Amino acid sequence: MQRKTLTVKLGRQQIQIETGKIARQANGSVFLSCGETMVFASACAAATPAEGVDFLPLRVDYQERYSAAGRTAGGFIKREGRPTEREILVSRLIDRPIRPMFEEGYHTEVQLLSYVFSYDGIHIPDVLAICASSAALVLSDIPLLKPIGAVRVGYVENSWVINPTVEEMKKSSLDLVLAGTEDAILMIEGYCGFLSEEQVLEAIEKGHDAISHFCKELAKWQKEIGKPKQEHGVRKIPQEVTRTVHAEAETLLEAALRIHAKQEREEALAKIQATVMQSLAPEGVTQETKLHVAAAYKNLQSTLMRKMILDEGKRLDGRSLKEIRPIDIEQGILPRTHGSSLFTRGETQSLAVCTLGGETSAQRFEDLNGDGLSRFYLQYFFPPFSVGEVGRIGAPGRREVGHGKLAERALLAILPSQEAFPYVIRIESNITESNGSSSMASVCGGCLALMDAGVPIKKPVAGIAMGLILEGDRYAV
Repeated sequence: MQRKTLTVKLGRQQIQIETGKIARQANGSVFLSCGETMVFASACAAATPAEGVDFLPLRVDYQERYSAAGRTAGGFIKREGRPTEREILVSRLIDRPIRPMFEEGYHTEVQLLSYVFSYDGIHIPDVLAICASSAALVLSDIPLLKPIGAVRVGYVENSWVINPTVEEMKKSSLDLVLAGTEDAILMIEGYCGFLSEEQVLEAIEKGHDAISHFCKELAKWQKEIGKPKQEHGVRKIPQEVTRTVHAEAETLLEAALRIHAKQEREEALAKIQATVMQSLAPEGVTQETKLHVAAAYKNLQSTLMRKMILDEGKRLDGRSLKEIRPIDIEQGILPRTHGSSLFTRGETQSLAVCTLGGETSAQRFEDLNGDGLSRFYLQYFFPPFSVGEVGRIGAPGRREVGHGKLAERALLAILPSQEAFPYVIRIESNITESNGSSSMASVCGGCLALMDAGVPIKKPVAGIAMGLILEGDRYAV
């Protein structure tokens, strides 16, 4: 492949994307530059679909090389190894907007790798890595439905700033990362000071304007130099299988989906699925047939649930769309801790603990900008018993790291200044039951634990999760 370069404006900055020079054996690869920050991204797919899976086996890894900033990692081991918390969070940032843009039924293993090879201390590389990963996929033969772009929006001195610099972010009251396509938003991630709803909506609009321009330019480049997309690897469900599954299971599923208790409903659904599989995919049929039946059953269940929400305004547990589950709060339930709370919302429960300490309790971290200390951090624990299962116990997974950071950011704005309250604050959220929105239960429980510990917070804060059901012009939140 010949070397090709695209120069495109992203916010205030010009970025340059080059392909055909490095990693030419990958399905797709690019080097993206902004100033003297350079991010490499590659996209590779297996030759054949994964056997026996009904999901997209997508793996995303992001790594910041210390050499990019002229540094060497501290400690005894100088080689980059286990991902840092920041690298995990950025990997999740890349994954979330890209995953839904693969065609339904594409079950081939895909790996996206991003490396920061040069860092100028000015241009923040995380959103650049999202754009680079999107470009690598777009130019490859891996079927992606649409190009994706990403920006960070800051609010500095009463002005919106697209992709603010490191120094500008120190003065910004908003850190909002957006990802989307030319005509839609796919991901919103970030935190802010006490901005109004109107201001946040305006920030999203400003950010999407920049994303839309980037996606249009990337789509033009794809038409010029992109590889033809793979036509194999997408598992299509035969219409006959869909009709048979509907006839076999629709009435049973409609009744089971109206069982309000989570465990009873899941048991009923599991029995129906077992019956359908035994009837339509008995022993002796091919693995492909089993996967088709399982996928058709899953699609039917999803369709009926969405129909119930859109037509009746009812959720699976019988609540209306705006009805919150019963809430129960207990504070100070752990007598020897500095602060504690038990927050229960329906079948989701968080046991939150607040611990105060001196400077030695601060969380140390190391990144491309140097070493630092965090005086506030929230750690999220999700043991398998919280959902009645048996599972692994050990180092936190990506989900636990991501949920912990999400709840931490929600509480950051209400903390007193270090001068007013010179303590390190650690919150742990132990999820003891889960039926959705455990990260927001961590926000509520964490705030209650802060108050129980006597931390002079600026305002109480609560968290709530929302889902969007969209069918043509009809939608429900």
